[in-house]
Amino acid sequence: MFFISSAYAQSAGPQEANPMVTLVMFGGLFLFMYFLIIRPQRKRQKEHANLVEALGKGDEVVMTSGMLGKITKLEGDYVVLEVSNNLELKFQKSAVHAVLPKGTIKAI
Repeated sequence: MFFISSAYAQSAGPQEANPMVTLVMFGGLFLFMYFLIIRPQRKRQKEHANLVEALGKGDEVVMTSGMLGKITKLEGDYVVLEVSNNLELKFQKSAVHAVLPKGTIKAI
């Protein structure tokens, strides 16, 4: 007992958390999720929707698969790409990843 100090019992039971602290923590978590995840994703979706709406005949595009082609026809929600001489493929407009500057395909 010479080396053991006396143990003192706690007089109070478990303390309850302040509800305002809990609300502030949830609010902070929501703001974190909004500014770092939700907002940038919505911005990318809006930019892609504008890109798809602006597609026109003769545009050179890159598809999400990495395929390059020149738009020959627009048919509703689809585009027809000429990917090689006399080879045309049909894709959904939403599969367009980016529009390239004119003459890019010939330069490659």
